[in-house]
Amino acid sequence: MDAVRVALLREALAGTEWLRDTRRFAGTLRGSVGAHGGGLLLVGTAHYEPWHLAAHLDDEAAWSGLPELSPTLVRHRPPPGAPAHLSVGLGRLEAAGRGETLLVVAEGSAGEGLLERVHDARRGGATVLALDGTADSGPEPVAHRDLCSLAHDALTVPDSAGLDLDTVQHLVSAAAGENGPLPGARGRRFRDRLSRLVDQLSAPPHRW
Repeated sequence: MDAVRVALLREALAGTEWLRDTRRFAGTLRGSVGAHGGGLLLVGTAHYEPWHLAAHLDDEAAWSGLPELSPTLVRHRPPPGAPAHLSVGLGRLEAAGRGETLLVVAEGSAGEGLLERVHDARRGGATVLALDGTADSGPEPVAHRDLCSLAHDALTVPDSAGLDLDTVQHLVSAAAGENGPLPGARGRRFRDRLSRLVDQLSAPPHRW
């Protein structure tokens, strides 16, 4: 992780709306996997796989004692011979059902094929969450509107936010590992956890 993104993480902890918004979205994610217990599916787009978020959620699952946060990464084109945990294809979304949580991370257009499978997952009873990066200029893309309309909860990261999608993923994953409300000194525990997260970002977890 470069110094600019580290600085953005630290700045985001100073009480901006993104601290509140990412914690709210992370709370929805934690609540969904905790209440339903059916497992967490994580998928990106054909051009963007959320490797870092998968790794950070896996770490948070271990650190926080919430194993249900450990995701199954669903891939658009898993290569032949990949390890089992990296070989899950889009067909898994069609089989998603009640009790499961599907987190979709889209940098740009989700694509019609992915949207169809997300619709299948929601129709099957899965809880759908969306973390979406979108440009501010021009008309809102239809695919963006469709993704947000399919989601039970969505967090959109516009260009004007001053944060990129990767940075917001770091904030969401760290907040998802929190157990209950922050203690007295607002944000202290969250800052400590993010500091530890930043220290470990340069060393990819063994599972991924």
